[in-house]
Amino acid sequence: MTAIGTSSTVAVVGTGTMGQGIAQVALVAGHRVRLYDTAPGRAGQAAEAIGGRLDRLVEKGRISADERDAARGRLSPATALAELADAALVIEAILEQLPAKQELFTALEDIVAADCLLATNTSSLSVTAVAGRLRHPGRCVGMHFFNPAPLLPLVEVISGFATDESAATTAYDTAAAWGKKPVRCTDTPGFVVNRIARPFYAEALRVYEERVADPATIDAVLRDGAGFKMGPFELTDLIGQDVNEAVTHSVWQAFFQDPKFTPSLAQRRLVESGLHGRKAGRGWFDYSEGAGRPEPQTAAPCPAPASVGLHAKLPGPAVVLRELIEEAGIKVTRDRTPGESEGFLRLPGGACLALTNGYPATSQVYEKYIRFDLSLDYRAATRIALAASAAVSEADVAEAVGLFQALGKQVSIIEDVPGMIVARTIAMIVDFAVDAAARGVASPEDIDTAMRLGVNYPGGPMEWVQRLGAQWVWDLLDSMHHQNAGGRYVPSWALRRSADLEEWVL
Repeated sequence: MTAIGTSSTVAVVGTGTMGQGIAQVALVAGHRVRLYDTAPGRAGQAAEAIGGRLDRLVEKGRISADERDAARGRLSPATALAELADAALVIEAILEQLPAKQELFTALEDIVAADCLLATNTSSLSVTAVAGRLRHPGRCVGMHFFNPAPLLPLVEVISGFATDESAATTAYDTAAAWGKKPVRCTDTPGFVVNRIARPFYAEALRVYEERVADPATIDAVLRDGAGFKMGPFELTDLIGQDVNEAVTHSVWQAFFQDPKFTPSLAQRRLVESGLHGRKAGRGWFDYSEGAGRPEPQTAAPCPAPASVGLHAKLPGPAVVLRELIEEAGIKVTRDRTPGESEGFLRLPGGACLALTNGYPATSQVYEKYIRFDLSLDYRAATRIALAASAAVSEADVAEAVGLFQALGKQVSIIEDVPGMIVARTIAMIVDFAVDAAARGVASPEDIDTAMRLGVNYPGGPMEWVQRLGAQWVWDLLDSMHHQNAGGRYVPSWALRRSADLEEWVL
């Protein structure tokens, strides 16, 4: 193990929320910590704030009073950059502006020892570019902590093009010694989390822009139907619309305006209006005192059908629906519709109830089709979205609603759209993850770890592709691509290769 020893000094430059959090992590791990900020007095104020948080840790029983006092004794503000000369590790958490970071590290290179590790906490800038002006760029590495740094375990350790392997290993081992869960990744736009998470926000915004459903309903479908802790609208309100939109725009530009990463005009207008989320009192939702939260669109209670027909086997995770339907006391008979290869449920009124496949329900324009959205766990899901073709009657929809309500699910009726809400979101995240793994951005294991810990996903996307099947994901995205020209939904070659390998193994 090559972690920086606790006898060595760690310096943190930038004393905002993230800088203070990183400093606290290093301090509690046993290091001497020096804080520096270009604004006069800010470092001293930050040291006092960290001291207050240490007091609260004592109150909660997480550290002893003696440990707090020792930590306070190791923490000191610096009034000049030169006071960081003895640091073994300097982590910057300053403004997310490339020239500012380059200027800082260039100055530090003339101050610190030759073996001092220089780390940037950038979330979206190129580590290679940050180190580009250094005489010895091999000592510069990315250490991307997640906010709040003392609580969230993930640290992305990013190797720039010129980063020495020994520097990356030292950063990784040091983060682990601090009680964090580090993952390694290469210097690619967005790294792991901010790259692979883009579809979670982008697809929800696209669905909203297409007037498929309102923000509260989209959030509820992804939260209650797919197991995400928060929906994308409430989450971006928490993050800050300005912050989230800036990261999206940065990644899009870094990928040479690849349509897969195209930002949302609706979010841009929200930012331009100053509606930045919770911190502004309003974003997608109103957070002013006394303001109520809008309720998701939820279908009224409908009677359950006495029986349904099952044609072929339902695909993927939907296969468990037969078991759930029978447990609810609804008879399942065999549907013998000729010429149909797709698995679906036949409702008493004749409508076909089928899992979304990337085509809208209205693609069968003369047939009564109702599509239901994907869930990774239909037994645990508490909400399902439905979309109906034009040929479907209100009575048909009521039968579908009553069926899912009998299974203990709330139902949201949305406008017909390819891929619905959950399926398109999950499929895009999976495709981004498979592509990133194939390109060597990070290992499959580290990708799943990063997405579970960094954004609290209910599972890892590499795990999801195993459960869904690469072929199912590829088929859904390919279908969506044929409905939406422009390249946004073109499945990656890596996903196609995974699907071919999957078929060969089977």
